[in-house]
Amino acid sequence: LRQMSKPTVETAAHLFEPSVAHRFFGLAFPVPNRGQNPPNGALFYYSLKNEPKAEEEIALEILDGTGALVRRFSSKPDPTKKGGGGFLAEMFGITTPPDQLPAKAGLNRFAWDLRYPEATGFDGMILWSGGLDGPVAVPGAYQARLTAAGQVLTRPFEVRKDPRLEVPAADLQRQFDLALKIRDKLSETHAAIQRIRDVREQLKSASERAKGSAGEKPVAEAAEALTKKLTAVEEALYQTKNKSSQDPLNYPIRLNDKLAGLGSVVRSADAAPTAQSLAVYADLAGRIDRELAALKRALDEDVPAFVKLVKDQDVPAIVLRDEKKK
Repeated sequence: LRQMSKPTVETAAHLFEPSVAHRFFGLAFPVPNRGQNPPNGALFYYSLKNEPKAEEEIALEILDGTGALVRRFSSKPDPTKKGGGGFLAEMFGITTPPDQLPAKAGLNRFAWDLRYPEATGFDGMILWSGGLDGPVAVPGAYQARLTAAGQVLTRPFEVRKDPRLEVPAADLQRQFDLALKIRDKLSETHAAIQRIRDVREQLKSASERAKGSAGEKPVAEAAEALTKKLTAVEEALYQTKNKSSQDPLNYPIRLNDKLAGLGSVVRSADAAPTAQSLAVYADLAGRIDRELAALKRALDEDVPAFVKLVKDQDVPAIVLRDEKKK
């Protein structure tokens, strides 16, 4: 309201100067039969003279002090977004702030929770001891860049630490650095699991196509041996028996869940990571790297050998099954 003027409402798009954002995290999710708590993080207000057309995108980018991109938000929904909430999130209905920008005619408001992008997940993933959250931005200078109605509008803003705390900036930077490593290692782990599942499906398809041919037995045996190798890596990285949010009560969590749990510990307070957290990260990351190295050997050596076998056995690319037998 202090910045509102006739030009701000008559222009096609206007980005208001953001207020200072503090690293304060209260309970921002809705509580039944109670008032709505204020959103956490940085608030951005922008006005649009007209509602965007269906194909038009409104984008808000957060840049750090060096001009590097931190987050990008869009008015378009992200169909590729995948995640894995935990048991507590499901039980209490806790959800992360929406990622989609509002884009209606008039005044719009969007809250950035000060987090960097989360780790990537995969379909059906269940985590117990942690989540996919990205690290929280360290105090400092940032910029908000709005692209709307053919304009690019930029405003500076500041992120400050919780004023109640006397934590050194260097400690928050060390926390950020470790949280970022954990996020990236989680993403690498989950990408490996997705690749394992993709290759395994192709192995299964090749075995199916080889049925009834001269190469049925050697192809099936090679596919089974390679599948066992890939599955051993997957089961070390992720608890594949998890089908519901409470299954981890019955089945031990694996490396990715332990790493996600460590991430929750590191992000649990505005403080530098403890020596124990650093040691646990080194241990978990080392164990994950050994599994990823085993996967790389299988992909670099066993997969090409299997492809050659399938080619040598002249396995058909497509098999037309008898519809009546089906």
